[in-house]
Amino acid sequence: MGKTIHEFTTTVPVWKPYVTPVVLADATPEQLDALKVTPSNTKVSDYLLVLAHDAETLKHRSPLFNGVMYNRGGMSRAEREIGAVGASVVNQCIYCAAVHASRYNQLAKEEDTIAAIFKDGVNADIEPRLKAIFNFAVRLSACPPQADATDMQALAEAGLDQNEILDLILSASLFGWANRLMHTLGEPVEE
Repeated sequence: MGKTIHEFTTTVPVWKPYVTPVVLADATPEQLDALKVTPSNTKVSDYLLVLAHDAETLKHRSPLFNGVMYNRGGMSRAEREIGAVGASVVNQCIYCAAVHASRYNQLAKEEDTIAAIFKDGVNADIEPRLKAIFNFAVRLSACPPQADATDMQALAEAGLDQNEILDLILSASLFGWANRLMHTLGEPVEE
């Protein structure tokens, strides 16, 4: 493998685990059962194969992830990805930021928003609704969290309803946890 990546990008890097992933051919029935519910339609990632060492936790993690990021109603999928990007930027999770930035670009069919976010962060000159979403996710993900009633008001003024705000809180919070887990289990590298 190559060197560790330290800059935000929409090119998804390789995630190199520090822990040896479960080998599918050697997986226990419990591990295989936990791996059945994956968060996307892609191959089983090394990240999930590492998490499969704790099959019981993974069995609950994937449905939670799917429910937060892929449920119907509330905020759009693209907007949830902006929430994930905001948390990932705060937590300096290069891998998650790349995955969710590229998903946003695909879903929104535009790249200017993410380019502006990666260039200027909370000062990015982007559409007001997306700016309110991104800024809230950033403030919620700070340690300790900085989000307050003013931020909630900014979301309402940007047109988000209560269900959309809940989706944003859930997506940003999920990635506050996921980013920290990814940092301790591996790193993004260039091949």
